[in-house]
Amino acid sequence: MKKETVVIVAGAGPSGISTSACLNLQSIPHIVLEREDIYCPLWTKKSYDCVHLHVAKKFCNLPHLPFPDSYPTYIPRNLFLQYLNHYVTQFKVNPVYNRSIESAAYDKAAGKWLIQVRNIKMDEVEEYSSRFLVVATGENTDPFIPEMEGIESFKGEVLHSTEYKTGAPFGNKSVLVVGCGNSGMEIAYDLSNFGAKTSVIVRSPFHVITKWIGYLGCTLLVKYHLPFVMVDKIMVLLSKLWYGDMRKYGIRRPQEGPLAMSYKYGKYPILDVGTIRKIKSGQIQVLPRISSIKGDEVIFTDGKSYQFDVILFATGFYRITKKWLKDDDELLNEDGISKQSYPNHWKGKNGLYCVGLARKGLFGAAIDAQNIANDIKKVL
Repeated sequence: MKKETVVIVAGAGPSGISTSACLNLQSIPHIVLEREDIYCPLWTKKSYDCVHLHVAKKFCNLPHLPFPDSYPTYIPRNLFLQYLNHYVTQFKVNPVYNRSIESAAYDKAAGKWLIQVRNIKMDEVEEYSSRFLVVATGENTDPFIPEMEGIESFKGEVLHSTEYKTGAPFGNKSVLVVGCGNSGMEIAYDLSNFGAKTSVIVRSPFHVITKWIGYLGCTLLVKYHLPFVMVDKIMVLLSKLWYGDMRKYGIRRPQEGPLAMSYKYGKYPILDVGTIRKIKSGQIQVLPRISSIKGDEVIFTDGKSYQFDVILFATGFYRITKKWLKDDDELLNEDGISKQSYPNHWKGKNGLYCVGLARKGLFGAAIDAQNIANDIKKVL
């Protein structure tokens, strides 16, 4: 039996629950479909214990609910989970869980989206229809592990960052962290704190900033509306003064600024939690790209090789949205990210929208959710 509603929201991460809250406040009927068995699964099930929001709290609250004044500027995982739980309760967000979308196509004759969904628990296909469809699947969906010559011969443990909780089980083990984004650098720091012999692969240039540099940059951009080119220059100058030349430690800065890198390529600056100090002191080793793997030996592009007990991939995520989303050629690209430039990126044709897919973090998702709910209300 087909289930009909006004809006289908695909995904119950922060973007999806924000959209649901805004729709509820406008009294717009909708259904939120989530393939996992809980809302915000990346935070509730697949994040490590020491993770914090990498942007100050004033730029991260979801729509219509500021963070409590008692929360610190950079919110830890446990407090963010409390906030999310309060959010879904207060705004009566009620996702339908264990539902994986297999196809969403627009029926021009009916003027509706026809959506086929697999009930994972029952292993049955269900049918939904709606006038509007909101893609809220998030930037971080399916864990990505790159192909690597010889990885199948590795004798130790291989895991993705979504499987990592704490460095406690890895004390005295030799751990190679592949990936130098915020997760990789934060996990490397955590591993080192628990006594693991930690190495991290740095393959490309990246920006490193302190919390106060990041806070200043967001404030100048959002509150004072300075051009992002100017904010980039200020942030890079402060980073150079604070950290100095890091090339001798294997870390290079990109030619483009941190904001330009995040807007164009989704590559965010590293919010340093203490990893750089450990790299400079030799407690964490920086290594180049992997050439191949033979047993427990990892060979690098500089010809050197080391033995490891664990390889941890902090190599990010990929999105399968375009595999199930039909009849869209202008809103999302093949990687499932918005094609259009911010701030006009959230609306497609035939009642199709996307939220949180413009590489603007929680701040951008909150604005998208409100815009979408307001736009649907106007149409109705």
